Amino acid sequence: MTSTHAHILEQLNRRWPENKVGPSLERISALMGLLGEPQRSAPVIQITGTNGKGSTAIIIDALLRAQGLRTGRYTSPHLVDPCERISVDGQPISADDFDAVWEDIAPYVAMVDERAIDGIAMTGFEVMTAMAFAAFADAPVDVMVLEVGMGGAWDATNVADAQVAVFTPISLDHMDYLGDTIDQIAAEKAGIISPDSHVVIAGQNIEAARVILTRAAQMGVPVSREGVDFALLDRQLAVGGQVIRLESAGGPIGDLFLPLYGEAMARNAVTAVAAVEALGGGRGVDPAVMLEGFAEVVAPARTELVHASPPIVIDTCHNPEGVASTLDTVDEAYAFAPQIGVWAMMADKQIDEVLTLVEPRVSTLVATQAVSTRAMPAVELGRRAVQIFGPERVVVVEDLPDAIEQAVRLADDAGPGAGILLAGSVALAGQARQLLIHPSPTDEERPA
Repeated sequence: MTSTHAHILEQLNRRWPENKVGPSLERISALMGLLGEPQRSAPVIQITGTNGKGSTAIIIDALLRAQGLRTGRYTSPHLVDPCERISVDGQPISADDFDAVWEDIAPYVAMVDERAIDGIAMTGFEVMTAMAFAAFADAPVDVMVLEVGMGGAWDATNVADAQVAVFTPISLDHMDYLGDTIDQIAAEKAGIISPDSHVVIAGQNIEAARVILTRAAQMGVPVSREGVDFALLDRQLAVGGQVIRLESAGGPIGDLFLPLYGEAMARNAVTAVAAVEALGGGRGVDPAVMLEGFAEVVAPARTELVHASPPIVIDTCHNPEGVASTLDTVDEAYAFAPQIGVWAMMADKQIDEVLTLVEPRVSTLVATQAVSTRAMPAVELGRRAVQIFGPERVVVVEDLPDAIEQAVRLADDAGPGAGILLAGSVALAGQARQLLIHPSPTDEERPA
């Protein structure tokens, strides 16, 4: 990392973090006006929901590229490097390009900062979103694929009008900003629907579906619904992923290999196909395009096997619904016996609910913590875990590399069927991935 890039990241990190938001589109709208409205330079597929947004965006991106289109994809948060958030043609922009985009827009950001709209300068997420729009306009791209950061109505990505508004499953999360009921959260997320949208709805509970459909009806826009207009018909576990059969606008299509595990990922893939079809005016996607697109899908830290002996799987799951899905996927794809857990969570998450889900699947829980100001201290997470697991099944190791070493020792002692699941937060998954896949010289001797 160059000193210039490090300085720019430091400047961005001084702004309000993503867990501290100013619910308004005024600041990002003001900046877009100064930049010449780059968010309108290409059609937009926008994805909101609680779980599955990022992976659905990745699959949509791959399908569009398989059609010969140039894509810009914006996702959050990042695992290791902020450059990951802004991808062009499926690849994160380079640090040099990231720095160049910042230098281009920095004077305009300063102008908006000076206005202190609603009493605050632009937040870090708003600035990063603006950088994505500027990068996509400069490329230029044919389609923008935007993952909503939080909510929908006032999320900075919503300064763009979505031609396709995608809803992955909605559940309780970020209740301090979005509301503490499903219908309140769904109402915030339904704010991404514009008068020109085609709405694509993955399977939802009744409350969320009713809110989204009501908003779509008010806007008078078309809707495609999982189970009615598209569906996952079948799936079979395969080496390195699964083979799926789906119902799409082109009818039933089978023998599609998806290099991801689990029912949730299969359903995300079907939703992604429906989104691409909606962008194309409802025309079915060529099965050859699906095969090519799915083959290019890479979704880091989604039940990703990062080490073979002992097997270590990492995942970004952090709320009850996501954790339940990950646990099912790990059981199906890896069948660890026993499973050792390395867990860290943010203090504002539903910790007791998550630990209750984990307890029946994990023989020993190694409680640790991610490097984040929001992270629950390992000692406190361990205390909460002891109340659910009992003291004999919980180990507290504050330092993540040491926690991984401890889990490896436990797995080695347990025998050849044992495996490790490392999960509980995006920050933890990113830090673990960096340790296990791209170790620094000081980490290389660790028994990972």
